[in-house]
Amino acid sequence: MPLLAQEDWWSTRALIRPDVPEGVAGNVVDRFIQAKQADRQLTGAKEAERRMLARRLSFDLCGIPLETSRVEAFVKDEREDAYEKLLDELLASPRYGERWGRHWLDAVHFGETHGYDKDQPRENAWRYRDYVIRSLNMDKPYERFVREQLAGDVLWPQTEDGIVALGFLSAGPWDLIGHMEVPEEKIDGKVARHLDRDDMVAATMNVFCSLTVQCAQCHDHKVDPVTIEDYYSLQSVFGALDRADREYDLDRGVGLERSRLNNDLRLANEKVRALGGPGEGLGYHSQVAKRQDIEKWVQVDLGKVVPIEKVTLIGAREYGFDDFGFPHRFKVEVSESENFLERVVLRDETGGDFLRPGMERVVVQAGGSRGRYVRVVATKLWNRRRAGQELSGDWIFALGGFEVEAAGMVMPVVDVTAFDSIEAMPRWGKAHLVEKRSAARESIEREVKRIEEQLRSLPQARVAYVATVHQGSGNFVGRGAFGGKPREVKVLDRGDVTRPLSVAQPGAVPGIVGEGGIFELPENHSEGERRVALADWVAHRDNRLTWRSIVNRVWQGHFGTGLVDTANDFGRLGGKPSHPELLDWLAVEFRDGGGSLKNLHRLIVSSAVYKQESQGDSVNELRDGSNRFLWRQNRRRLEAEAIRDTVLIVAGKMNWEMGGPSFKDFVIEKPEHSPHYLYEKANPNDKATHRRSVYRFVVRSQPQPFMEALDCADPSLLVDKRGETTTALQALAMMNSPFVVKMAEHFARRIEESEDVVGTAIELSLGRVATSEEMDVLGKYAKTHGVTAMCRVIFNLSEFGYVD
Repeated sequence: MPLLAQEDWWSTRALIRPDVPEGVAGNVVDRFIQAKQADRQLTGAKEAERRMLARRLSFDLCGIPLETSRVEAFVKDEREDAYEKLLDELLASPRYGERWGRHWLDAVHFGETHGYDKDQPRENAWRYRDYVIRSLNMDKPYERFVREQLAGDVLWPQTEDGIVALGFLSAGPWDLIGHMEVPEEKIDGKVARHLDRDDMVAATMNVFCSLTVQCAQCHDHKVDPVTIEDYYSLQSVFGALDRADREYDLDRGVGLERSRLNNDLRLANEKVRALGGPGEGLGYHSQVAKRQDIEKWVQVDLGKVVPIEKVTLIGAREYGFDDFGFPHRFKVEVSESENFLERVVLRDETGGDFLRPGMERVVVQAGGSRGRYVRVVATKLWNRRRAGQELSGDWIFALGGFEVEAAGMVMPVVDVTAFDSIEAMPRWGKAHLVEKRSAARESIEREVKRIEEQLRSLPQARVAYVATVHQGSGNFVGRGAFGGKPREVKVLDRGDVTRPLSVAQPGAVPGIVGEGGIFELPENHSEGERRVALADWVAHRDNRLTWRSIVNRVWQGHFGTGLVDTANDFGRLGGKPSHPELLDWLAVEFRDGGGSLKNLHRLIVSSAVYKQESQGDSVNELRDGSNRFLWRQNRRRLEAEAIRDTVLIVAGKMNWEMGGPSFKDFVIEKPEHSPHYLYEKANPNDKATHRRSVYRFVVRSQPQPFMEALDCADPSLLVDKRGETTTALQALAMMNSPFVVKMAEHFARRIEESEDVVGTAIELSLGRVATSEEMDVLGKYAKTHGVTAMCRVIFNLSEFGYVD
């Protein structure tokens, strides 16, 4: 049982709108802030001058500097609503979604590679990023924003946002080896899937509810009201999901037709597989070897020399495997002679382990190579395991089918020979490796081809990397083959997959919304209904955690620190709110006002407390040195993305193209195994990389050096607030990185024809008029070292990288 009851802690108390303090000036935000300041004898700072307000507002809302002409217009605008007009203009800008989208992507640990040791790229993950930016720009109600990311495919089927929003659940790291190369019934496979569900649970509850339920996967939470049973109930919600590419259509009719055809194709292929493979039995099975590295081969004789177009290898189905006995390493050869003294290697997979094919056919293109004999040579055998356990000294080579195509047809085979073979008719035998036609098989295969042709005739589908019910490939057993039925999730003693206890029922943390924690679902409910129930729970108007969490994140984005300084943890291990009444008032106002994030921004940045200057005060500092009660604005360093984007803008090189596949500021090597992402080989003058940093391809294993030096978010962590360091490496990066050096050259060419080089440079980079001292010092520096060197100095000014 939990150690503490919900009502004992501020974040789990019912959310009720508090009374607004009386007798103080300003909007509602100011009245709460000033009441606290009065209690502590603090005096608020004066309003910042207009030029600074314009810079602050532009960076806070859009992450980029305001155009110089717009700054000047704002400074000279004497209308009472000048500030409000600028505010509305910035909120309406598409740049707003890009800026605040980056905040959200930090929180959900969005990345575009899997992570772990085989850090393969996710070429279709970018659609979730675009969904976030699009949703923020259209000011989508927050309740729907939440629901889409947990169950959009069920609640709004056949809509783009309903599908791609599920990128939230697939945003984090994923163990490719643990899922694709280790069977699910093995211990390592169970661990991989347990950790995968844990990531989904942690992301959901940390991001939306600021509750660290993941601390309860081994035992009841030590301080918060979350039991181990509650935790595994949440895991059970995601029991059917994996991470994979999913096709979808913008046209609802096309999407429904594609879904119907794919289902028909699945059923037809199951009928084909039920026939037992190309032959009448299971296929070819070698004799058992005592070592894994013994070579074994099997070959077919076509009876005559023909120009071969392709060779297809089909896995054998046995003991629950779709690729039973398929070798880890192999090569495919063709020859005109039976002894293969002269041969052509069609495919060589002997240099590294081949990804398990599962039910997928392995197609080897032959390109018209002439031959009569085709041979598959296994150089690294497979272990003939049972119940997921390897058998000592039990190594084999097996294939379910072997097809050779020439002249557009599957060639008949005269004979099948092998290094050795188990002849265990009617199940195993080398003769079963090749096709023996039957009227039933031909009828079903004609049906398969008909469905495939209909699918090809449909408009090309879009693809997004999301959490989905996967059909399964290799040893990665998806739930599609089980009709999407969720895996049975059990409570694990001490989190150990080898020590399962009771079966977990889908649910959430009790006492947050209503009394119960277990969801009321029909007996034969679908996996999607579990996620809908969780989405309803998270987005419920009575979920006091959800509404407090999001307004705190927005506040943090404008002041550098939230009203609660631990944005992902509202439990007893986290912080307490500095202004609990203000937090609750904002949460209720946001919830009851339709969940408009733009209105929340408008309310916060319209306050006098936001507009304060950042200058210190000796008396106030003695009473509140950390500025927890906001007697001044906090001076903040720009994030890595804002600095990079500003450099591009100042250099005149920014490409404002929105959306689409991410740009890659690296060269990738060996993408088929463990890719190397080589940033040093990228061309900083490549125009394709001059887009806003939110569109950068984010790699987990090898961070971009320039961005990492400036404290960009780690995409493997749920980053509620970025670290902010000051190191010599940052100065070196801002002075000497290839990107900065090239942009300084472009900046110099942009201003060198100006009559006032220094004045123009300061105006473009800092949005103000240069001082006489700057004119003197920078002018002399430019004459001695060149305008480009001066531009690099300006990029390194403190004022360039900070906002007051």
